[in-house]
Amino acid sequence: MLYQSTRSNHTVNSLEAILQGIAPDGGLYLPKDLASLSLPPQQMADKSFEEMAAIILQTLFDEFTPSEMAEMVHRAYGGKFETDDVTPTVKVGKDYVLELFRGPTSAFKDVALSMLPVLITEAKKKLGITEKIMILTATSGDTGKAALEGFHDVEGTGIIVFYPNGGVSAVQKAQMVTQEGSNVTVCAIDGNFDDAQTGVKNTFAACAARDLKKHGVMLSSANSINIGRLAPQIVYYYKSYCDLVAAEEIRMGDPVNFVVPTGNFGDILAGYFAKCLGLPIGKLVCASNRNDVLTEFLNTGRYDRRRTFYRTNSPSMDILVSSNLERMLYLASGGDFQKVAAYMKALNEEGQYVVDEDLLQSLKQTFSAGCCSEDETLATIGKTYETYGYLCDTHTAVAVNVAEQFKAADPDGAIIILSTASPYKFPVSVLSALGETPDADEFKVMEQLNQRTDVPVPAGLAGLKERAVLHTDVIGKDSILDYVLKKVEV
Repeated sequence: MLYQSTRSNHTVNSLEAILQGIAPDGGLYLPKDLASLSLPPQQMADKSFEEMAAIILQTLFDEFTPSEMAEMVHRAYGGKFETDDVTPTVKVGKDYVLELFRGPTSAFKDVALSMLPVLITEAKKKLGITEKIMILTATSGDTGKAALEGFHDVEGTGIIVFYPNGGVSAVQKAQMVTQEGSNVTVCAIDGNFDDAQTGVKNTFAACAARDLKKHGVMLSSANSINIGRLAPQIVYYYKSYCDLVAAEEIRMGDPVNFVVPTGNFGDILAGYFAKCLGLPIGKLVCASNRNDVLTEFLNTGRYDRRRTFYRTNSPSMDILVSSNLERMLYLASGGDFQKVAAYMKALNEEGQYVVDEDLLQSLKQTFSAGCCSEDETLATIGKTYETYGYLCDTHTAVAVNVAEQFKAADPDGAIIILSTASPYKFPVSVLSALGETPDADEFKVMEQLNQRTDVPVPAGLAGLKERAVLHTDVIGKDSILDYVLKKVEV
């Protein structure tokens, strides 16, 4: 299958798309013939998560045979998650919560970043590439640890993770800076996530002109700009839908609405891919925090990053430049890469763009949007626990709150809320929301939260404080390229 850049008619096969991460023109790769693919949910009924993943990923990356993909999927997921079905769906009140935090780092990124290292290493073998693959990743908190967990000590790869200094929770930071592995590097930048993400993208562009291959290095990404990171996220949309059918909560073919807390637009875009493949999705509801650039865009058609950046209690969504929206613009415009390139040029040079009315109306057919303040986030955590006995993290609470806003319009179809992280990744906010006074030590707060709720602390977070800090680098936001070149010894 061919993959095309969102900014030109440049195409590659799926193996090359996985390895490159980002196109040479700065665009993002998409399946050239996505509209021709069909995976009706009936085909997934009664199948396990691994079986669904093998079917979906082999359809998208057909350079791998079905048997090869089945083996790769089992290698990625077998025995690594604390629940047998990887992403369980539970009923909370009248709605459903899709728990995506049962993996080794307690965040939804584990689902994709368990699979991506396998995709990259096997694509590398099939293409006969001998260069070392250096993974560059910007993180707002969760991608970094999940990527480190997936790539540490993977032969023929290295990984550098950049995170905003002071912009992640103490638990998220500890997960990253204590990461072991002979091929891993973690570095803080004096800036926010957008600065880190922009720096990584600029590094890709700068290195494209330097031909790192002659130095035995090839760059790739573990962010959702990499189609190999994004594609595995399609699976849990199908899985949750089929869970509801199996539980006789819906009938096969009934539409379902998904409410997705998102900052970079990757997780919700995976839902759109599922809809394109044939999953009966009514609305995809984009849930934002105080950094509500996506809410404004989906309601008005104006994308404007020239606004105050807020550090909130849902830090993984503290993003003003949502990279994956570029893919959606391409799809909604009917593949008009010239229009997309013009929008991205305007965003880079002027800080904003406004889409035409036809494109906006096309988006509104599928997407709805809402936002939630920090106080509302805490109130939602407290109310959800008090009413249903269900403990959620701050990002999930944003989605729960926006789901209530969405339901006020009386939509048709069941509602599935994506829960993207364990409450123990943000224990201070969660405990405060329950009316308790958190200890000054965030790691002791995890103990307080456990005592207050009896919800078990995930194994990957327990004892985190005692682990040795191995990564202490801090650089300026404009120093990412020099840092990378030094690390790859160019």
